[in-house]
Amino acid sequence: MRSFLPQKRRRSREIALQILYSIEMRENITPELAIELFPFESEEDEVRNYAGILVKGVSSNLNDIDALVRKNIVGWRPERMVIVDRVAIRLALYESVIAEIIPVPVAISEAVELAKRFGTGESGKFVNGVLGKIVRVLGYNESGEKPHAGDTDS
Repeated sequence: MRSFLPQKRRRSREIALQILYSIEMRENITPELAIELFPFESEEDEVRNYAGILVKGVSSNLNDIDALVRKNIVGWRPERMVIVDRVAIRLALYESVIAEIIPVPVAISEAVELAKRFGTGESGKFVNGVLGKIVRVLGYNESGEKPHAGDTDS
């Protein structure tokens, strides 16, 4: 994964956002079917594979991710959010907090960019605020590091 270029990861996130959005819009569609239906013809295997990892990861951890939002953001249940914002937040939380694939600040930055590109005029600010609050409550510092259990210098 280390040699996976940031541009390819960004493209994978864009695709994952679109697939997750389609899952939100259609009843009774599985992540696997949604991935299968996506037009990947011009995409590289790395991009396709990572997008699939993200979609399946968010989908299989959906309850935990939404619980993080509900527990840490007063007044904003995930189901009341604009779909693009909700999906961008879920992607960031999965990729950084749940799966620990990328650092938290990178995940937040990427989610904000996705929200700006695909969401409303306020989406970038909203996603940044929600994710910033959640990671602060979870104990991540400004550099995106979380103190490990057992650390006594807090």
